[in-house]
Amino acid sequence: MSAGPAAFPDRDTTAAKLSSFDEADQAFVKLLMENTEQDENLLEGLQRHLDLAAEARFLNSLKLEKLGEWLGNEAPARLQMRLIEAARSSQHPAYQAFKNGLTRSGGLQRAFPTV
Repeated sequence: MSAGPAAFPDRDTTAAKLSSFDEADQAFVKLLMENTEQDENLLEGLQRHLDLAAEARFLNSLKLEKLGEWLGNEAPARLQMRLIEAARSSQHPAYQAFKNGLTRSGGLQRAFPTV
């Protein structure tokens, strides 16, 4: 009777991992990035994390910049453009802080080098 298997991890689980982001959570996110079938779950979780950061009473822009820089350095080339698209999806300072970290990492330039 079900429409299909539930997506694991769901966006809230991924958002929680991105929020706390200790070593175990980093390993979890790296594992997600290795599997192309998990790209949507990762990006939905990232979007949820950025939305929650935008709604928070206190904006920890340094933490968001570090997350952006880490993802920019660790994410495979296939995800770099989608990460930038997620960062550009809002003008809120939370998204801008994440985008600053992504830009500083140089991941997009490594993924698509200029000739």
